[in-house]
Amino acid sequence: MGVSGCGKTSVGAALALSLGGIYIDGDDLHPAANVAKMSRGQPLTDDDRWPWLSVVGERLRTASDATLIGCSALKRSYRDHITRVAQAPVLFLHLDGSPELIAERMAARSGHFMPPALLQSQFEALEPPAVDEFAVTISIGQPLERIVREITTLLEGDKS
Repeated sequence: MGVSGCGKTSVGAALALSLGGIYIDGDDLHPAANVAKMSRGQPLTDDDRWPWLSVVGERLRTASDATLIGCSALKRSYRDHITRVAQAPVLFLHLDGSPELIAERMAARSGHFMPPALLQSQFEALEPPAVDEFAVTISIGQPLERIVREITTLLEGDKS
């Protein structure tokens, strides 16, 4: 989870490969109207997000393998909703980075519907996970391999 451009797709795909699970890009679960709205540079409202968040939770609920979904889940209420729909604990991995680092990464990518102009609205909406949430914050200011290794080590520690 995290703002657009924080690396959800890169980290999620690499982590799923490392864990022998599957990765689903939450962007692919958005209804067409949401994608069109963001493509026009308009931030989504909560009313736009609830159906999408329900789909994310439903995919987790029906998953038969270890499943990772890249999803912004910017607010606690969104994370709570996903967990309720999933009907099981959901570990949220918050990919955290500075607005400057993420803006730089967004400027370097191409072919994504989310324009860099909406990054500020994402940071304004972001409610980092609280200490009582089932979540871990990971710094993205390090190489991808190190991020994946850090998360994998953390998850392996939870199994013991």
